[in-house]
Amino acid sequence: MSVEVTDNSDGIVTIKVAGKLAQADIARAQQQAIGIIAREGKIRMLIIVENFQGWEKGGDWGDVSFQAEYDSHIERMAVVGEKRWEEMALIFVAKGYREFPIEYFQPADLAKARAWLAE
Repeated sequence: MSVEVTDNSDGIVTIKVAGKLAQADIARAQQQAIGIIAREGKIRMLIIVENFQGWEKGGDWGDVSFQAEYDSHIERMAVVGEKRWEEMALIFVAKGYREFPIEYFQPADLAKARAWLAE
């Protein structure tokens, strides 16, 4: 699995996710995001999911400590991925339970996702 921050410009933190997602990968990306928040304050997040194969078993998937401490620093989140993962991805990122807007876009709509984040 690969989760990495690939860009941080114009207030948008871009994170690419590929393969099978492990909780340790999420924790590592969250630490990177914490560093960016410490330097820049408010951010918007673009999560690009490619060749996704689901979630690994094990790990503390119920840990919401990042959300509790840092959600106030996130203004918007766009998730870009295949249609078949939309429902599960929106559940995973807790759309409807977080204080900022979250939207899902198809890969062909990456430019729309960027535009929505920039609004």
